Amino acid sequence: MEKKESLESEQDNIKQQALQGKQGSRLGELLVEQGKITAKDLAMTLSQQMGVPFVNLDEFKLQPEALKLIPESLARKHSVLPLAITDSSLQVAMVNPNDVHVLELLNHHAKMRIVPMIAAAEDIQEAINSSYQSYGEIERQFTATIESIEEKKVKIVDYSIVNAPAVRALDLLVEEAIKNRASDIHIESMEKKVRVRFRIDGVLHEVVSLPSSAHASLLSRLKVLSNVDIGDHRPQDGQFSVKVKDKEVDIRVATISTAYGEMGTLRILDKSFALRKLSEIGFLPESLSLYEEMIRSPFGMILVSGPTGSGKTTTLYASINSLDRKERNIITVEDPIEYHLEGINQIQVNPRASLTFSSGLRSIMRHDPDVILVGEIRDSDTADIAVQAANTGHLVLASVHANDTTGVLLRLVDLGVEPFLAASALVGIVSQRMVRRVCRNCAHKIPVSIAEERAYYEELGEERKEFLYGSGCNRCSGTGYYGRVAVFEILRLSEEIRRLLSTGASAPQIRARAKEEGMISMRHDGMLKVRAGITTPSDVLQNVFSLG
Repeated sequence: MEKKESLESEQDNIKQQALQGKQGSRLGELLVEQGKITAKDLAMTLSQQMGVPFVNLDEFKLQPEALKLIPESLARKHSVLPLAITDSSLQVAMVNPNDVHVLELLNHHAKMRIVPMIAAAEDIQEAINSSYQSYGEIERQFTATIESIEEKKVKIVDYSIVNAPAVRALDLLVEEAIKNRASDIHIESMEKKVRVRFRIDGVLHEVVSLPSSAHASLLSRLKVLSNVDIGDHRPQDGQFSVKVKDKEVDIRVATISTAYGEMGTLRILDKSFALRKLSEIGFLPESLSLYEEMIRSPFGMILVSGPTGSGKTTTLYASINSLDRKERNIITVEDPIEYHLEGINQIQVNPRASLTFSSGLRSIMRHDPDVILVGEIRDSDTADIAVQAANTGHLVLASVHANDTTGVLLRLVDLGVEPFLAASALVGIVSQRMVRRVCRNCAHKIPVSIAEERAYYEELGEERKEFLYGSGCNRCSGTGYYGRVAVFEILRLSEEIRRLLSTGASAPQIRARAKEEGMISMRHDGMLKVRAGITTPSDVLQNVFSLG
């Protein structure tokens, strides 16, 4: 107890020294570096001593008008962040509000009185990264180049000049997308412009509009990076890697012609998704226990269903990560290989080389596999071989497109699999969707619509008027959401459900039996996450298939 009090006393002393001149300030920074206090602790202490307000940048909603008054270069150099304009004054977050030189610089640029506020240095830098956008610079580069060409009336254009803005523009777009947690970038040629949109937490946001004349050079640059044919306007697929903040990021590219020119779509592959565990992707405790029991089966088939972008690959990879790789031979056949997994033999589908899901799966069977992962069951041949593999002592994991778990059973029958073979092969089925997580920094309870109240009551039998929503803050870019989580429906095949499937029972009959046995629907799982404050009723209603 005495040691604890002594340490706290020592910290208090150094905090106070941090307030006294440059030498004390360095001592305060040293204390932060040693991990004895946080940068936020030091900033709050300075705030109290100087009588300057402390601002928590995670919770503060920045005004875009304020950001425009101070250049990003100046903000980075002096670790300052413009916050808001109030009463003809500009509020600015600073590490050292007593720095007269910096205050004069800010006053010169903003042309208004500066009201300093204190924030932690690391929070300011992080806020600068997330708040300042490079879209204006992209537009200016293209506009300046086009105006230059028009002024000089150049007839034979030097393509190195035209492409120069495209090189920088594409770099900036990728950098901004990664900074904003985007999963996709859409570069779309419209009638009078080029529209660029980011998909963030499953929702598309238009981020910049470029002149139509920027389209050709931007798509050419994209094709060069992706190592595909610049002159070919048929659908093409490619891939490239970039390094952002010492982090290697893979980007998958697809191009296709539309009415007004080619469209380019970039899928940003976050490698951290490949390392996720089952406990990290959204399973509630009871569902996690059930699914872990399923994948411990020595043989049989487990199918994961859902539309594109519903997290099927993440669930399959997390499943593989939970299995023993040293004593098991695990082989995958994928199109494409999104993430490379250590200790796993991964095969890329290549139709030009006659390597399809079915031919690849047939070849895998000659390599003594214990576990097989099939990226997608698309045709009857692949479905037949997968069922045979599951019935001959292999554990088969695969994805398939269907609305829900019972829909998967009908999909297998549609693909020509005999119902009795499907019944004997299947261990279980998982159907899933993605919903957005409530931002924890700006979450608070608010009243909701009658439709949301009713939907919640129908699933959980609880009457509630208020639910947790995010109001929008700097951390979540004003959306109220930060990240996504999956909602699941898990069907474990019991002997009774196998019998129903073998005898040709309808999907509603099988579903009714599964509900009797305790199956939790996706809608119910989503509302359980609403109760836990993870997501919102409106997001569940918007994204989850409506089946009881």
